[in-house]
Amino acid sequence: MNPMARLTRAPPFRIWPYGDCELPTRRQPKIAFHIHTGDGGTHMPAPNSISYEKLARIIGTPRAPLLLDVRSEEDFANDPRLLPSATRIDDRALADLSVRLGGQPSITVCQAGHRRSQGAAAWLRAEGSSSEYLDGGFEAWRAAGLPLIDPAKLPARDAQGRTAWVTRSRPKIDRIACPWLIRRFLDSRAVILLVAPAEVLGVAERYNASPFDIENVFWSHRGDLCTFDVMLAEFGLAIPALERLATIVRGADTARLDLAPEAAGLLAASLGLSRMYSNDLEQLEAGMLLYDAFYRWARDATEETHNWPTNKPKTE
Repeated sequence: MNPMARLTRAPPFRIWPYGDCELPTRRQPKIAFHIHTGDGGTHMPAPNSISYEKLARIIGTPRAPLLLDVRSEEDFANDPRLLPSATRIDDRALADLSVRLGGQPSITVCQAGHRRSQGAAAWLRAEGSSSEYLDGGFEAWRAAGLPLIDPAKLPARDAQGRTAWVTRSRPKIDRIACPWLIRRFLDSRAVILLVAPAEVLGVAERYNASPFDIENVFWSHRGDLCTFDVMLAEFGLAIPALERLATIVRGADTARLDLAPEAAGLLAASLGLSRMYSNDLEQLEAGMLLYDAFYRWARDATEETHNWPTNKPKTE
């Protein structure tokens, strides 16, 4: 049994950073957790560290920090997967990185949460950037059975460490769901290019970008599955909330509104956004918020209902 798996609630109440509500506010308070190590003691994350449980809740949200993989080349070669949205960096080239971060919060990840990640986080803090390290490192995340992605399936990164993706202009449903997934779970700084349908492949070749959601490319519909489904499967993002969201996206994108009651709502909102915005990038940004809301509903609020009046007097 994984010695870090057994959790017990422990006071005091704590407000998590990054501005994100970690639990449904109507149902449960935010509670700090002690982690039993199995040897009779209790492990509390050290200052400037973050537990894998808490990090798993933050990944996929709009205010998630950058994840910086600083494992050694040997450790990375032994398991070349990455935490979702993580980027490989050289932990001895942090001065330049801190300038690029521009004060954006980060979390460093090494093999076991020791000198590489702690030193990198300390260096970034010394340069004025908020940074923590993952307690237990890559090993703790992997032992907990949390998702890991294969970076070989990502496009090559540019000089600033960003991936580039290209699809058809006037995005709707799948062409907003996929950029949302890319920026929330694969590369938070990804460049999304929206061009005329006839130019997608040419732009992809010219700018070393991955084309998606057009015919006859790797990232596209397969059978009954839409491109969002394909990305989840290929990157191994077996997260229940994403799987629920994928059913909604598939129903809205392929005229199968019977797949999920929420599919009709997503279709209506998507078509409404397309009428509100003539600028594709403005429409994409508005759509990101829409998918943020659907994801949080799928993760935290599927059992919550609403009625009127909300406080009916009890009958005797």
